[in-house]
Amino acid sequence: MATQLDLQEQEQLDALKAFWKQYGNLITWLLILLLGAYAGWNGWNWWQRDQAMKASAMYDALEQAAQAGDADRAGRVFGDLKERYPRTAYAPQAGLAAAKLQFDKGQADAAKASLAWVADNAGEDELRTVARLRLAGMLAEAKQFDEALKQLDAANAAGFEALVADRRGDVLSAAGRKDEAKAAYQAAWKAMDEKTEYRRLVDAKLTALGAAPEAPASAASGAAQ
Repeated sequence: MATQLDLQEQEQLDALKAFWKQYGNLITWLLILLLGAYAGWNGWNWWQRDQAMKASAMYDALEQAAQAGDADRAGRVFGDLKERYPRTAYAPQAGLAAAKLQFDKGQADAAKASLAWVADNAGEDELRTVARLRLAGMLAEAKQFDEALKQLDAANAAGFEALVADRRGDVLSAAGRKDEAKAAYQAAWKAMDEKTEYRRLVDAKLTALGAAPEAPASAASGAAQ
């Protein structure tokens, strides 16, 4: 009986040796690849967390500069942040904050540059569109109407259609293109919810251009009664 068991164990051992001889290298390399991928994944997560923490500290420094009204310092911090950690979520947010302060302090060119960076580099459509809306307004003030309209053409985040149309109306109106401005404002007015306060401002812009929107039939009948 013991001999039979010994023979079975030897057969199993021989089969295992044969299997390992045939597939051992493949299994070893697969294990190395899996372990390497796991280590790489952990390393990547650690690197991202480290980048985010450092970017967060720099963003806090920028906020402090903004609270102090120090546009020069805010611009320097943003410059460092976008150079070192451009892929973090903090970089485009810092760009918007820096641009606002720079604009408030009369640093128009610096504000445009900050907004242009966000428009070109932010990871989220929403942030890119916000930057383009603000940049278009500044370009229009500088009478760079074609450049402003190009920014609006690229502002395509979902949910911003009404605001983009409204800003387009502002640019076209400033450029003296009244009919096109009316069409843009009408598109904005129609895209906005009736309960939105901002819609009243668009209404006023249309009225100033002699194209006051018609009141809804229900509202008109209510007023008549």
